[in-house]
Amino acid sequence: MDRVNAPPRQSQPCVGDERSQLESWLTFYRETLLVKCDGLDLEQLSRRPFPTSKLSLLGLVRHMTFVEQVWFERIFAGVDMPRYYKSEPASDDDFDELDSAGLDEVLANYDAAIATSKALAQGHELDELTAKPWRGREVDLRWIYLHMIEEYARHCGHADLLRELIDGATGY
Repeated sequence: MDRVNAPPRQSQPCVGDERSQLESWLTFYRETLLVKCDGLDLEQLSRRPFPTSKLSLLGLVRHMTFVEQVWFERIFAGVDMPRYYKSEPASDDDFDELDSAGLDEVLANYDAAIATSKALAQGHELDELTAKPWRGREVDLRWIYLHMIEEYARHCGHADLLRELIDGATGY
C-alpha cells in the first residue's frame, strides 16, 4: 500500500445507553484519525510542521496504536505485551523512528491494536476495575473509554493542523 485509504466514518447515534455512546464516539475518533491521513503517501504522512517538532500524521497513528495497547492490554487486561514502536517505555520512538515500519505494517498494527482493544473490553461492565492500577490509582473501564476519547480528540486536532499544512485539506 502506498497511500492511506480510510474507510468512511460511521454516523454517530444521538440517543443511546452509556456504553453504546462511549463506544460510538471512540470509534468515530479512531476513524477520524485515518480520515485525516486519507489519500496521503508515506512521505506526506511523515512530514513534520517544522524541524524541531516530533509531530507527524504517521507518528500520531503509531502513537495511538501504542496508546490502545497500553490502556486496553496493559492496564485493563494486565497483559505485558510487546510494545509497537517502543525500545523502552519512556521513549518517543513512535514519533521519532518513522522509518522503522512501512505504511502497510503501521496500518495493520493500528487495526490489530483496535481489534484487540475491542475484544478485551467486550463483555465487561463499565465499572469493572483494571487489572493494573494507573499511577497508583484504581481505574475503571468507563474512565479508559473517556480517556481514550479525550486522547484521540486531542490528537485528531493535531492531525487537522498537520493535514492542512500538507495539502490545505480541512474538515471535520
